[in-house]
Amino acid sequence: MVKRHDELESLIAPIAAALGFELIRVRMSGGQRPTLQIMAERPDHTMNVDDCAALSRAISEAFEAEDPIDGEYVLEVSSPGIDRPLTRRKDYDAFAGNLARIELTAPLDGRKRFKGTLRGLRGNDVLVGVEGAKGEPEALLAIPYVLISEARLVLTDALIEADLKRRKAASAELAKPGH
Repeated sequence: MVKRHDELESLIAPIAAALGFELIRVRMSGGQRPTLQIMAERPDHTMNVDDCAALSRAISEAFEAEDPIDGEYVLEVSSPGIDRPLTRRKDYDAFAGNLARIELTAPLDGRKRFKGTLRGLRGNDVLVGVEGAKGEPEALLAIPYVLISEARLVLTDALIEADLKRRKAASAELAKPGH
């Protein structure tokens, strides 16, 4: 029997944390041979191929002992990528200033889909700057966090540039003596 999503996540989170990673998403999909997709990253939002391999090995070892999924399945460990999903409250502050697509579980102002610039959190709301009609300024929309079913960053030149800077800084940090 396949464990529930929250049970799988509770098994994987401490393994990831022990290796210095934060879980971004745990998702099980497929039918005959399901895929367990795990997205993770370091606190500085980096995740390289060696990191993915290390986390995959650690999860495989733990799952051999725990056996939380009956039958065969595919384990897929990856970084969230540049146009990452926004799965945690803190993502909306961390990526403020970037363009995002947000889909809701129920309509807000008659709409379920929004595209705009993240402006962070205020209480239980995600603030999003959406373009007004032609010639009108950006409107600030407060979207209740609980209504968000899916959100992800939109790939832009600014996002790519910020990611390159982050990777360069992480590489420089690793190159310092003592690492």
